[in-house]
Amino acid sequence: MKLFSFEKLVLWQESRQLAVFIYKTTKAFPSEERFGLVSQMRRCAVSIASNIAEGTGRHSNKDKAIFTEIAYGSALELLDQTTLSNDLEFISENEYQSIREKTSKITAMLDGLYKSQLKN
Repeated sequence: MKLFSFEKLVLWQESRQLAVFIYKTTKAFPSEERFGLVSQMRRCAVSIASNIAEGTGRHSNKDKAIFTEIAYGSALELLDQTTLSNDLEFISENEYQSIREKTSKITAMLDGLYKSQLKN
C-alpha cells in the first residue's frame, strides 16, 4: 500500500493524535454542548491534520504555505476553545495542560514548515 507524503510527516501524525484526543475528551462534555463546543473543537482538530494533508498535494510552495497557515489558525482556534472549556470546567486541568502542550508542539512545527515553504 502506498504511503502519501503527508502520512510520513511527524507533524501530521501528531495532529492526527491530537484530533483523536479531542474526540475522546469531548465525549464527556455536557450533552447540550454537542452542537456547540464539542462540534467546534472536533472540527478544528480535524482541520489541522486535514489542511496539512491537503497542502502536500499542492504544487507551489506558496499554495502549500496557505494550507499550513490555515492549519495554524485552526490550532489557535482549538486552543481558545480549550481554554473556554477549562474555564467552564468541562475538562480537567490535566486535560487542559495536555491539549496546550500538544497544540504548542504542533504550532511550533507548523511555524517551521511555513517558514521553510516561504524560503523555497
